[in-house]
Amino acid sequence: MLKFELDEKNRTLCFRPSGPLRVKDFDEVIKIVDPFIEEKGGLDGLLVETESFPGWDSLSAMIRHLKFIKNHHQKIKKVALATDSHIAKSAETFGTHFIDAEIKQFPFGQGDAARRWIAGN
Repeated sequence: MLKFELDEKNRTLCFRPSGPLRVKDFDEVIKIVDPFIEEKGGLDGLLVETESFPGWDSLSAMIRHLKFIKNHHQKIKKVALATDSHIAKSAETFGTHFIDAEIKQFPFGQGDAARRWIAGN
């Protein structure tokens, strides 16, 4: 399950996974974030806050997640990963070759520092 919040003032989307990701999670995010991106031209950042990556509940959910990344990475300036998951360190290194957004990993619990980095402070 994916909890999310769109901070319109700071043009930041925050993901907080609380269980395996589902197709429905990404469909719900798209309903909210795509009209905002259409109107504002993009997001300054995406913050993912989770102690560890929860995985997906199905192959369809994994494909939907990858499709979400493919369709949105050029519309997001920065991606902050506030997690202790070893996957984040790989994403920071590997993702820069395939994703337009700047990616930075922060320790879990450092969401405020990640938000400041997104804001450029």
